[in-house]
Formats: sequence, structure tokens, C-alpha cells
Amino acid sequence: MSKKVNQIIAFTIFRIFGLLVVAILFGILGFIVFNGIKVVNWEFLTTFPKDGMTSGGIFPAIVGTFYLIIGSLIFAFPLGVMSAIYTNEYAGNSWIVKFIRIMTNNLASIPSIVFGLFGMSLFVNKLNFGDSILAGSLTLGLLTLPLIIRTTEEALKAVPDGYRTGSYALGATKLQTIKRVVLPTAFPNIITGLILSVGRVSGETAPILFTAAAYFLPKLPSGIFDQVMALPYHLYVLATNGTDLEASRPMAYGTALVLIVIVLIVNLLASFLRGKLEKNKKNT
Repeated sequence: MSKKVNQIIAFTIFRIFGLLVVAILFGILGFIVFNGIKVVNWEFLTTFPKDGMTSGGIFPAIVGTFYLIIGSLIFAFPLGVMSAIYTNEYAGNSWIVKFIRIMTNNLASIPSIVFGLFGMSLFVNKLNFGDSILAGSLTLGLLTLPLIIRTTEEALKAVPDGYRTGSYALGATKLQTIKRVVLPTAFPNIITGLILSVGRVSGETAPILFTAAAYFLPKLPSGIFDQVMALPYHLYVLATNGTDLEASRPMAYGTALVLIVIVLIVNLLASFLRGKLEKNKKNT
């Protein structure tokens, strides 16, 4: 009887904490939605800021955010997947691989502002990219690279060794096995790393503060060496350094709401893609 009572108490505590976390999440979302929905309309989404960012829209910040997300993933996703393939499929379990994994975990825990300072030193100053989409994308790519490597490596480890053994028994080479058996099987789980990366990149301010973000641009960027507006930095400016903080506060809430919705849409699309891939894998 005592074990059953202890179990009931433990599960009750877990439920309370779980509901508390959900309540906090919905409280934050509800607060942002309540304050931001008042200003979000077609004009807000498709026009440039005006009157010292106290009116107008956030269209250039939306475009800039997508540029930085796409640019960072173009750099980080293939490099992270290939690095994970090497450490899991080729390098074995040597001390070098263990050291690489420790360093990868350490990189994942470094504050984002450190990546921003590094990106400014290397990409902006040393390589003379200047404050640009390219410098910001590479910096954000470095920020998300450890996450992609670790999630991809775990996805590859989850593939049963029998799949590899069966492929070798049929005469396939190691490269053919990885390309045609391991990667297709692990890809739905690799998408998880992509989802987490998009969520982190889209909300980072510190790295782009030093490498890419502009306070205000009268036109959209025309190339990868141009500066860009971005939603996280735009939100930071509206909340802290605007010309009229009280007048721009509604725009700040609207910007936060749009940023959350963008992350939600991207995550839903990625989750849908993952579900389709898993369904196709089961059917085959």
C-alpha cells in the first residue's frame, strides 16, 4: 500500500510541475498575443518602419530574418551532418573522437555573445566581410553547428547495426551503405536538429548585433555583403533604444508575436516533413 501511495504522490507532483510549466508558457504567449495582436495587420507585415519606428511595419526585418536563417543553415547543416557521419561511421571510438565530442558539447554551451565577438573578429574584420548577411550567417552557422552535430550523431546511432551488416552482406561499400541505408533511415531524426537550429537562429540577437544587423535600412539588401534588419535585433531596438519607447512599445509586442509565429510555422513545417519521412520509411 505504501508503494502505491508513494507512486500516486510522485505522479501528482510530476503532473503539478508539468501543468505549471505549461501554464507559464501559455501565460507568456497569452501576454504577447494580447498586446501584439492589436498592431499586426497587412500593413504591419508588408511596409517599412517610419516616424522613428513608432509606426509603419516590419517587412525588412522579416525578410532579413529569413535571409539569416537560410544562410546559416546552408553553411551549418551540411557541415554538421558530414561531421557527424565522420565521427559516428568512420572515426571509431578513439580518444580523438571522444575529445571532439567533449569540445562539441562545450561549444554548445558557450554564450551566444561570444560567438558574436568571434564572428566580428574573424568574418567582419579579419576576412573583411564587413557587417553583412554573409558574416551574420556564418556566425549563426557556427552557433548552431554543435547542436546539429550532436543531434545528427544521435540519429545515426539510433540506426540498427543490422541495417549496415545487411547492406555489407549484399556487397555495398561503406559509402553506399551510408548514402542509401543509414542516412535515409536517420533523416527523420536529423530533421529534429534542423528544427532546433531554426528556432535558435531566428531568436538570436547577440551574434547579429556585431556582424549583420542594422538599426534601420531604407531598402532591402541587394547582396550577401549588405547589412540587414532582423526581427530579434529590431525587437531589441524597439524595446530599449527607440526614439520614443512608449510610442514604439506596441510595435515591439507585434514584432515579438510575428517572430513567435514564424518560429512556430517553421517548426510545424519541419515536423510535418519529419512525419512524412517516417511514414514513407515505414511503408518501404
